[in-house]
Amino acid sequence: MAEEPVVHIVDDDAAVRQSLSFLLASDGLPVRLHESAVAFLDKVGVGGRGCVVTDVRMPEIDGIEFLRRLRQNGYAMPVIVMTGHADVPLAVEAMKEGALDFVEKPFDDETILGVVRSALSRHRERFRIDNEMQEIRQRLQSLSERERQVLDGLVAGKANKVIAFDLDISPRTVEIYRANVMTKMQARSLSELVRFVLLAGAKEAKP
Repeated sequence: MAEEPVVHIVDDDAAVRQSLSFLLASDGLPVRLHESAVAFLDKVGVGGRGCVVTDVRMPEIDGIEFLRRLRQNGYAMPVIVMTGHADVPLAVEAMKEGALDFVEKPFDDETILGVVRSALSRHRERFRIDNEMQEIRQRLQSLSERERQVLDGLVAGKANKVIAFDLDISPRTVEIYRANVMTKMQARSLSELVRFVLLAGAKEAKP
């Protein structure tokens, strides 16, 4: 079963953590609290699902450095940065460092809920695409060398006769390999087959 997405609240202010936790939990969202960026990095692995809500001003590691470390370590969760009115330049810097969005304090409940819902939706879509890419790559790996060669020809837009000439085999043999490729790739059409290869990356389709 896939891990349930979690909203990670990272803030050194206990009152802010508790307030946000109550609000998000009341909206049915699973929440985990972290008193610092260090605590988050120590407890949450790079494969975690959900999003991060963090203050831009924190001791030890501030929000900007936190974003840098998340990116350097390969975390994929979207990050929402909370800022004060005087911290807009920091908020802009946070966006440049990879933050998905920022909200200015004090913010109303619907504002933060809307931003968090949007972040979780984006992460779910990215997670779905990542899973699809992994499945497609596994299918690509199941192809024989000749099937990959035929696939390359199909993705390049070549007709069966041209592929047959290039590979020095008969058009009928190309048709057989083509059918095998469609079956193994679970593609219902040539356009879907091309989409699969493009999604997985052209280099993945080559032997």
